Amino acid sequence: MGDLQRQQPHVPARTLDTEFPLIDSDPHFRRVLRYARPEDYAVGAATAAAGPGLMLVWERFAPSYVGKGGFAPIMRLAGVIGVTAGFLQFYNRSIFRFYGFSENQREREMDMREMVDKVKRNEPLYGKSTLSPYMQGVASRNSRYAGVWLHIIPWFNFVNHEQHGVDTAKYYQQAERELEAERTKAL
Repeated sequence: MGDLQRQQPHVPARTLDTEFPLIDSDPHFRRVLRYARPEDYAVGAATAAAGPGLMLVWERFAPSYVGKGGFAPIMRLAGVIGVTAGFLQFYNRSIFRFYGFSENQREREMDMREMVDKVKRNEPLYGKSTLSPYMQGVASRNSRYAGVWLHIIPWFNFVNHEQHGVDTAKYYQQAERELEAERTKAL
C-alpha cells in the first residue's frame, strides 16, 4: 500500500483565469497574515465592530427590556461573532491577492523578494515539513483555493509543502541575476 501511494502522480493545481497574476494557490496561514495590508486590518476591525455596534443601535431604537443581566450575554455573543467575521474578512482580502482575484503588485514584489532571499540562503522555498510527500499532497489538495469558500467552511493551510501552483523557476532565475550583478559589482 505504501509503494502504491508513492507512485501516484502529482496532482497539479488548477490555474484560474484571473485579472492579476497568481502568487500562490495554497499559501500558508502565517504567510497570508504577513502579507496583509493596513487596509485589510481596517476593514477587519470595522467588520468586527459592526456586530456589537448594531446591537447597541438596535437596543437604543427598539429596547429589549431584558435588564442589566440580559444584555451583557447578548453583547458578548455579538462581540465573538463580530471578531470572527472581522478576522475572516481580513483573511479573505489578503488571500484573494495571492489568488490574483484583486490587485497584488505589492504582494508579488514581497513574494519575489522573500523567495529569492531563500534561494540565496539555500533554504526550501516553502519551508520544511515533517510530513511524507504523499501527506503533503493530501494537505495541499484539501486546502488549495480554500479561501474562496472561507465564508462556508473556514479552512486554512498549516502545512509546508511544495505544491503551490506556480513555476518556481522564476525565483531561481532572479537569484542568479542578482548574484551575477553582485559579482560584477564586486569586480
